[in-house]
Amino acid sequence: MHPACAPGLKIETWETRINCSIEIRPHTRFIDQCSLCRDSKRQAAIYTSKVILTLKKVDWRKFLKRAALAGAAAEALNTLRHKTILITGAGGSIGGALALKLASLSPARLILLEASESNLYQLQREWGEASANNSACAMTAVLGGVGDRGLLEEIFSAYAPGLVFHTAAFKHVPLMEEQPLAAIRNNIFATETLLNVAQKYGARVMQLSTDKAVAPASVMGATKRVAEQMVLAAGGRALRLANVLASRDSVAEVFARQIAAGGPLTVTTPTAQRYFITLEDAVNLLLTAATLAEPVALLAPVLSGTQRIAELARFMADGLAPGREIGLEFSGVRAGDKESEELWGNAERSRATNCAGLVAIETEGLKAAELEALRRTVKARDLIGALESLRRLVPDYRPSEAVLALAESRAREICR
Repeated sequence: MHPACAPGLKIETWETRINCSIEIRPHTRFIDQCSLCRDSKRQAAIYTSKVILTLKKVDWRKFLKRAALAGAAAEALNTLRHKTILITGAGGSIGGALALKLASLSPARLILLEASESNLYQLQREWGEASANNSACAMTAVLGGVGDRGLLEEIFSAYAPGLVFHTAAFKHVPLMEEQPLAAIRNNIFATETLLNVAQKYGARVMQLSTDKAVAPASVMGATKRVAEQMVLAAGGRALRLANVLASRDSVAEVFARQIAAGGPLTVTTPTAQRYFITLEDAVNLLLTAATLAEPVALLAPVLSGTQRIAELARFMADGLAPGREIGLEFSGVRAGDKESEELWGNAERSRATNCAGLVAIETEGLKAAELEALRRTVKARDLIGALESLRRLVPDYRPSEAVLALAESRAREICR
């Protein structure tokens, strides 16, 4: 009998925490097409005014009201010279920017692992355009995922990377609420595969994590929290980052597309807020965390405070469409969202490091027995059991009503 069909089984409904920025995948190019408009009058009003800025030209410091976060010292960065470094998720915004930054430090070789063909192709093009500055660095692009153990064995046996920046993950909150088993397989068990191979070959792993891993309200956040625990248990290091402005699929991209279409800008609630950093900040923080000469495992940046998503929407509207009136529309919360995020939880303790921009976080360790239980439920495609195991691994995880309803629906289908 499937576990979901057990007599008298009840699905526990936990408190749901919601609200977040919208992360729909748009194109950022401003397209002058009638299909984007509801009628010809609106089309004329929108596109006769040129959008004079692009996301890359936006001065995000004006929105953040602070200078760039401090990067790693030159002496620390020199420790990366002449090393062979593997970047997973290299075709993403952070992975790609990290690759280009690392290339300027003259490592022996960069291995760029990416599961998306189009993302890897785009990264190769960008690499080619910057090749004049990267001539001292060999680059190997590999199409594939971190869950492919055979591929990882080939990479490590051929190139022996000593350091791995693990940026690959499924990250879209609403989508992962609809595809929870895929999120668990990719964010947890693919990470486990990477860690096992890295340990076998003596490589260090530096994981990119997220503030959504703190008291998670989403499957994505909970899976990233378990991934943190696994990395720390394997002797690696993890860095929790905030929302990265203008990264691929970010809320800034959504706003840019909505501005190009004349609005309105869609925000969840008037009070929804996030920690924000720039792509440059994200890369510098990762390099600082990776080169920190301290026996620390879990890190988070020191940020002055959160900002409202509605304020970001107004800032972008004023910059991208000066003189035009762009309205805001509050759409309500999405499954897995929260009103605000934190960089460490109430049950965690933070302490200063020898880097002013980072704090070390003391947190709960991995429960190996529960991880095995999770593996069994995922293999059986038992979503109810998987959510229960995930909750035991991350006690402050509060599944959304949407994912609980999905689990109940799948259980009924199995029992028919």
